[in-house]
Amino acid sequence: MDQHFPNLPHLVPQRGTALSRALFKKLFLVQGWTIEGEIPNYPKAVAIISPHTSNIDGWYGFLAIFGLGIQITVLGKDALFKPPFKRALDWAGVIPVKRDTANGLTEQVVATIQKYDKIWIGMAPEGTRKKAKKMKSGFYHIAAKANIPIVMFSFDYDHKTIHCLGHLDPSGNYDEDLQKIFDLYEGKISPKNRNWLAEPLQNLVKKT
Repeated sequence: MDQHFPNLPHLVPQRGTALSRALFKKLFLVQGWTIEGEIPNYPKAVAIISPHTSNIDGWYGFLAIFGLGIQITVLGKDALFKPPFKRALDWAGVIPVKRDTANGLTEQVVATIQKYDKIWIGMAPEGTRKKAKKMKSGFYHIAAKANIPIVMFSFDYDHKTIHCLGHLDPSGNYDEDLQKIFDLYEGKISPKNRNWLAEPLQNLVKKT
């Protein structure tokens, strides 16, 4: 299989050095994986990746992120941001959120996005690696309220590929836009653990 690893566009938030990117890129490619598609050139976005059915998803995602040199910000419970974990969480790009606040999670994340010139929020729409019955809509409402695009990635374990599927600008109609996202995912996903694949994704699996 020909291996591809895209370059990161200049507007996308970046991290690491040329040396660290080269190291993680090599670790990713030497395992037989590749990245297909090009990264959209946006300073702010909500980045989603599916399917999520195994802890090993995090390993390949970690290698790809650090190999690309892209700064992905994820959400974490504010209670975790205490010594000795706070410094490591800050380094990893985790931002604290209060899930029980009256202001709501979406408003907190949108307020955080507005503080930065460049920020990509990373989320897994299933919300769990177990067999979800539906996709969680939080990623969509964050993107819509912050007026930023959704950038889509998918795991294809059958072909050891992470696909970049482009972007979608939220229209405000969740159901219609979710179907557009599914249309882009169709034929571009295959899970590590088929028994835990979310029900809405089961008909989208790439046929071998």
